[in-house]
Amino acid sequence: MLAEWSVEAAAEDPVLVVPWSDPSDPSGNRRFIDLRENPYDLDHLPEAELYPPLMHALRALNAARSPVFTAKCDAWPLSVEEHGDEFAQLCLDLDIFDGGVSDTANGFASYIDILWRERSIFASFHQHEQLLHRLTRHAAMLDYPYAMLDCIVRPALIDLTGPQEGFALSLYVKALGHDPGAAEENWAAALDAVVALLRNKDLSFA
Repeated sequence: MLAEWSVEAAAEDPVLVVPWSDPSDPSGNRRFIDLRENPYDLDHLPEAELYPPLMHALRALNAARSPVFTAKCDAWPLSVEEHGDEFAQLCLDLDIFDGGVSDTANGFASYIDILWRERSIFASFHQHEQLLHRLTRHAAMLDYPYAMLDCIVRPALIDLTGPQEGFALSLYVKALGHDPGAAEENWAAALDAVVALLRNKDLSFA
């Protein structure tokens, strides 16, 4: 698996605020749902209902023994017709060019915003750097040649029991396949493997 990470913490970059709500959604359904406290609220996430591997990932990342919790997520199929630039970039990142693997014409992608539960890790950019070095090193050893993990560290503000400033991690998992079904299968397998790495208790200490 190709695994990379970067930082988006400039003044003009967005800050993840938790809790959040989408002002453009009159129903009020697009908002932060604390799946640690209310795991059955997964039923209120259409993305999770539509894509069971995403639901499985959210359940695992918010479980009692998980070192992180989630704030936002989404998943979407990639096609040359509808996502030309994003698809082309993924092919380039994975060294798969138009003339190289002609039957690879579909992709699938997702992102999950996560935050570390341990306050000392949440507040420390240095610890995020260390964690990401370990995470991407372990992910790179996974045998998923058609998948990519792209991690972005960004500032975060949490105000659940009082305001806290720190950092969040946006996890992008993307995969290619020779048809839509294969692309989604490759994505699901890669996402499951990344979630297992994140839940590994040694990640924070190795």
